[in-house]
Amino acid sequence: MHQQPRPYSARTVGILCLLLGAVLFSSKGVIIKLAYEYGVSSISLLGLRMIFSLPLFLLIGYVRGGKKAGRASISTGDFIIIISLGVMGYYLASYTDFLGLRYLSAGMERVILFTYPTMVLIIQRLVFGTPIRPVQWVATGICYLGIVIAFSGSDLTAGGDFLQGAALIFLSALLYSTYIIGSGRLAPKLGNVRFTSIALITASVAVILHVLLSSEPLLGLPPMVYAYAGVMAVFCTVIPSYLVTEGVRRLGAGDAAIIGAVGPVATIVLEYFALHEHMNGLQGLGAVFIIAGVVIIGRSKG
Repeated sequence: MHQQPRPYSARTVGILCLLLGAVLFSSKGVIIKLAYEYGVSSISLLGLRMIFSLPLFLLIGYVRGGKKAGRASISTGDFIIIISLGVMGYYLASYTDFLGLRYLSAGMERVILFTYPTMVLIIQRLVFGTPIRPVQWVATGICYLGIVIAFSGSDLTAGGDFLQGAALIFLSALLYSTYIIGSGRLAPKLGNVRFTSIALITASVAVILHVLLSSEPLLGLPPMVYAYAGVMAVFCTVIPSYLVTEGVRRLGAGDAAIIGAVGPVATIVLEYFALHEHMNGLQGLGAVFIIAGVVIIGRSKG
């Protein structure tokens, strides 16, 4: 008599969602660099990304995000928090990220952006009193050691442009950490699809308003810009947004943020194939440490 295969645990599913979401999010930086070769501005490209994303968020939110039995209704306070998280964690975080990519490589952008796991742990500790487990400190330390090693193996051009880009990306990481924390607290209560749809619809509207109020064009751009924006909308925005929120719901914001540190590794690999930027020995060693940190969290009991 054949045994039924064991279903994947909620933790395993959460880890898989986070890993896939991190890889898809990481490809965004590479696509942005490819689109910049056609002379498009940061806000125009960000606007196109969210214009293409908005109909998908509306459709998914309408079809899958309705209130279900046993799910809490959205209070006015919750609604305001979700809107705030959408504006800070996606609109402002994305805008500062796009600006920073004008001064840094996609790989360096990922390395700096993934300082956010520690931000998540520290902010949760300071604001909510959430304890930081020893395994989280160990995994975070190993991940950051890997990031430092990869950072030291990169071409760091001295000067104001690099520092300006690094500051913008660091601000993006701080803003994104607020979204991760908020999703970890509200998504389990309100539902992953509902939470993500409202937050991302808000972010999309904010970006579109920014574009309309600016003088940057959305029409008459090279066809490849629209192609890159469409790919970025579907595969680097909509799909990973729901994957990450689902992963956070299953594992919590702290572990989810640490697992997301696989992002710099994915970007380095994608850079090699898409931008022909080679990985040196230090970057490869740093990638090994980051993966090790993710594996430690993946094998922990939660």
